[in-house]
Amino acid sequence: MPEQSVDSLTIEQAAAELERLAKEIAGHDRRYYAEDAPTVSDAEYDALRIRNAEIEARFPELVRADSPSHKVGTAPSGTFGKVVHAVPMLSLDNVFSDEDVRDFVASVRRFLAFPAEREIVFTAEPKIDGLSMSLRYENRRLVSAATRGDGTTGENVTANIRTIGEIPETLPEDAPDVVEVRGEVYMRRDDFFALQARLAESGQSIANPRNGAAGSLRQKDPEVTRTRPLRFFAYAWGEVSAPLGETQFEIVKRFGRWGFPVNDRMVRCRTIEEILAHYHGIEAERAEIAYDIDGVVYKVDRLDLQERLGFRSRSPRWATAHKFAAEKAMTILNGIDIQVGRTGALTPVARLEPVTVGGVVVTNATLHNEDYIKGIGNSGQPIRDGRDIRVGDTVIIQRAGDVIPQILDIIPEKRPADSVAYEFPHLCPACGSHAVREEGEAVRRCTGGLICPAQAVERLRHFVSRNAFDIEGLGEKQIEFFFNAEDEALRIQSPADIFTLKARQASSLTKLENIDGFGATSVRKLFAAIDERRRIAFSRFLFGLGIRHIGETNAKRIARHFIAFDAFRKAGEGAVMPEGKGDPGNAAWQELNGINGIGGVVAEAVVEFFGEAHNQEVLDALLAEVTPLDEERVGLVETPVSGKTVVFTGALEKMSRDEAKAMAEKLGAKVAGSVSKKTDLVVAGPGAGSKLKQATELGIEVIDEDGWFALVGRQA
Repeated sequence: MPEQSVDSLTIEQAAAELERLAKEIAGHDRRYYAEDAPTVSDAEYDALRIRNAEIEARFPELVRADSPSHKVGTAPSGTFGKVVHAVPMLSLDNVFSDEDVRDFVASVRRFLAFPAEREIVFTAEPKIDGLSMSLRYENRRLVSAATRGDGTTGENVTANIRTIGEIPETLPEDAPDVVEVRGEVYMRRDDFFALQARLAESGQSIANPRNGAAGSLRQKDPEVTRTRPLRFFAYAWGEVSAPLGETQFEIVKRFGRWGFPVNDRMVRCRTIEEILAHYHGIEAERAEIAYDIDGVVYKVDRLDLQERLGFRSRSPRWATAHKFAAEKAMTILNGIDIQVGRTGALTPVARLEPVTVGGVVVTNATLHNEDYIKGIGNSGQPIRDGRDIRVGDTVIIQRAGDVIPQILDIIPEKRPADSVAYEFPHLCPACGSHAVREEGEAVRRCTGGLICPAQAVERLRHFVSRNAFDIEGLGEKQIEFFFNAEDEALRIQSPADIFTLKARQASSLTKLENIDGFGATSVRKLFAAIDERRRIAFSRFLFGLGIRHIGETNAKRIARHFIAFDAFRKAGEGAVMPEGKGDPGNAAWQELNGINGIGGVVAEAVVEFFGEAHNQEVLDALLAEVTPLDEERVGLVETPVSGKTVVFTGALEKMSRDEAKAMAEKLGAKVAGSVSKKTDLVVAGPGAGSKLKQATELGIEVIDEDGWFALVGRQA
């Protein structure tokens, strides 16, 4: 991670950094969750996620469609059938220091508006390094088992789960008719070493217990899984047809009575001191524990408080994982490669002599940007005491998670005598165009634009990615093949080309099924997958367009606001940006800029996108093939505020501003940051000023907090 602080980043530098982080984290997610073959440590991965979160917190308008903050795991593989989780299986945010834990507890208090003297009980339990699993019971019988997958859809591994003796086939009579018990499938270290020795006799190998558990569970033949020493810990739940209890601790103990293994190191803590004491106690015992753990998980114990705290896009506000310290190693830097992203950013990647760190073989690491290689920060301050990084150097690397590691420093005395300083390219390695670095930016960008194949390929990869159009059969290799195809009947160089491929093939002599790597069956499946996406959710469609600064979260915010894509396009085309201080812009601009969570930077990116003639041409061609569906309203049931635009202003006394916004959105309302003619309701607390005045002038309904609770039928 760069030593340059997040606070010193310019908005351009932050955007470039978020682009790099999204790409690195996505690659490592895929290798960890789908391929069971991580290339970096937990410590490195977590460090990348932390930096990503810090940048997003400072620049919320830059949150990307492919932001790691809004993703869980990766898409399920095609080996097993798919299971859609009735309740999403979300990930946890991570913290790494005692101070981070204090901040987490403080954030819970702020959201709930609890004073320091009011007790909040937390549970604390070891974080098992295994494979997340959801077990569904209907009428007290096990009917299905699914991996986490991407958090929404997992792999159906029911037959293999039935081979694990610790998992009950039936539940006692006091269990609800429907209950999903969730936990972790893992392998004890002694069992892992015995299995490793057995497999070595036949030339097979397993990297670590986590990979052993995941690989064993994904065997096509359940009888192979039966021979593997898999175990299970229950600690959470998904869909239930009746309440299981009032606290986290109570429910987990109930799982134990039902016959599930539960962790005996789970405790209740009433103070931060108790939480940290438990963490450091487990940390000290880590080597003696029979199974691998990588931290301690803290959860608010009371379920009613969990309900109030709710969720972010990929994680609950009421829980976090306190990870153990990062691991380090030394190796040789063999080379530096330059990758070109879809916005033209040139990102250096270190190619390393393979080295094992924490049980994982590391072969590459991030180098961030050219300043980081030179040993200087973007503000000119020295980093690593001014030492640059050169090919041939012996470097210190650190893994802080299961993603690409970072180079911390070099060993000066081991530098080869003939080493030379690295010269960052000023020409794009993909198209040869000039790569320029604008004043104040940390990133050098290719100026080739549409003629740069690397940028075009990356845009197409983004378009078909999991959270965009998610077209099965169009992976990275396939996109590159179609993009570079010489025959026009095979070429895909714009999104619309994907949807005209089948028609072009029908009239072409060059048939895709005759090309190595395809075949009639795979081509038929590809065309079917493409046709399935001719009607797609507004938010996914918008995300797929790749408009700068519109990540998955912002796409959903915009879609929830406008409901129909045509309405959004009309606003984007009609918006007039302010010309200077005091100029509010026109009504369309104010509407874009007033969407909760969408600031001026995002609104400006929308206006610039629709103002580019080429983008309009690409969009029109795509819309001739694809229909964006109107966004479904957030509220699952009608409430008094469903579909209404609400503005909160003034000092709220009975709930925090964050809780107010979360509650309103959960009830189906749209929360705006400013008052306009489209505002339906203003909730004003003491000290409300200009927004209250504007609402009064416009004749908009104004209520206080008590009126809000009465309106939505909730107690303060």
